[in-house]
Amino acid sequence: MASISRRLFFHTRRCPSRVAAQRITPKYTTQWLRPLSSTAPLRTAEDTPEGSAATDQAQNEEETSASITTAELAKLVSDLKALDPDLVQDALRKGKTGMQLGAGMELDEDEDFELPPEQGKPGFWAEGEESMGPDEDYYGDDLTSLGHGELEQHRELREYARLIAWELPLLSQLARPFEPPTSATPFRFRYTSYLGESHPSTNKVVVEFSASDLSLSPTQLSKLIKLAGPRYNPETSIIKMSCESFDTQAQNKRFLGETISKLLAEAKDGADTFEDVPFDFRHHKPKKRYEFPKEWILTEERKGYLEERKKQTLKLDDQKMSNGLLVDGKKVIETSLPFTTPEPEPVMAGGPRGKQLR
Repeated sequence: MASISRRLFFHTRRCPSRVAAQRITPKYTTQWLRPLSSTAPLRTAEDTPEGSAATDQAQNEEETSASITTAELAKLVSDLKALDPDLVQDALRKGKTGMQLGAGMELDEDEDFELPPEQGKPGFWAEGEESMGPDEDYYGDDLTSLGHGELEQHRELREYARLIAWELPLLSQLARPFEPPTSATPFRFRYTSYLGESHPSTNKVVVEFSASDLSLSPTQLSKLIKLAGPRYNPETSIIKMSCESFDTQAQNKRFLGETISKLLAEAKDGADTFEDVPFDFRHHKPKKRYEFPKEWILTEERKGYLEERKKQTLKLDDQKMSNGLLVDGKKVIETSLPFTTPEPEPVMAGGPRGKQLR
């Protein structure tokens, strides 16, 4: 059976320690250790053998530095002797230091001055162009956005005015005489443009052609008309087709060309002539065109008749006026209304703040 002291020792070993262990710092400092190097160790002057290459090189360097120092000192002495004593005294009195400019050292031209280049950082509106320089400071004295909009509109109007004055006269050089379409060009394409502005109907293409201009036989012509359906106008004998399914005019024009080619190929196909299919023109509703009546046309005879009737009317009016039978509307109004004199309109006068005058 274990003793009480042993039991307490075992109990403390089972329970975890709640007190953090303190780190004991050593009282001594680690000395610096030289890292591993593959270079040869340097020898002192005592270890260097006499007459070696290293010794000769060191002696040559010392002699060269000594000669350079001697030459610089000699030059400095000569420069000091060449100074004017009056200028030296004047410079010392003014608190200036330095040496007087020697002969041939005057700076007369701009090229003699070495000015540092301007370190101008391009601003936000310069867009990286160094030639434009930095942006100007804003002091709150600029125009409003509405004012800038008016200026932009004025610039746009002036730009179009310049185009009208200088560019439009040059278009006369591109003018060509009108040539009517021939049998080789029976198709007429129409495009829509809004002078550079984007619009949904700019990609629309319309084609018109006469069925009788395609040099088809009567059977082929009737079959083409039946295939065209409501696109055929029986009054003008013109087939009209349009396309705006694609994004560009070229694609829509190509689609119309392929469709016309398919229609002509089917019309020339003699396997089925559609003779049993009647024409259906119910889609076309002719407009009523009213003509000017022939009786209202001013001929020479009618002009003479109107002049004679006008003279008779004036003659009857003169007779009525002389007999007193002509009714004058102005006199009737003046005599029928009661005679009244205009009365002055009363004016209300008041004191300050609506108070009545005494």
